[in-house]
Amino acid sequence: MTDQVDAVFFADCAARSFFDQVANKWSVMILTVLAERPTRFNEFRRRLEGVTHKALTQALRRLERNGLIDRKVFPTSPVAVEYSITELGRTLQVPLGAAYDWAIGHLHEIEQAQQAYDNKKPAR
Repeated sequence: MTDQVDAVFFADCAARSFFDQVANKWSVMILTVLAERPTRFNEFRRRLEGVTHKALTQALRRLERNGLIDRKVFPTSPVAVEYSITELGRTLQVPLGAAYDWAIGHLHEIEQAQQAYDNKKPAR
């Protein structure tokens, strides 16, 4: 057995940072919504059931920081902000779609596994 650590497990690995920053439920849902059309903050709040103002704000900032979405401010009263997906963000549509399709295709198996796990008696 070797004591070497794979580089992807290093704290400063770019892939690990990506998963930290982007691969979470709100970010994936935001990118899915933006694949349809540019969207304003309050529309996200209406469409993403359960998202808090804080969680949505944080996810949008992370996605913008990582170059996956653009934020456009309109000089209206009150100020309106619209988000759109970037070309880089669009490159995630295929892998995210594959993950979604996998989850839907295996939903029954996942639910069965969860139920079996939950029904186990705790070890003493």
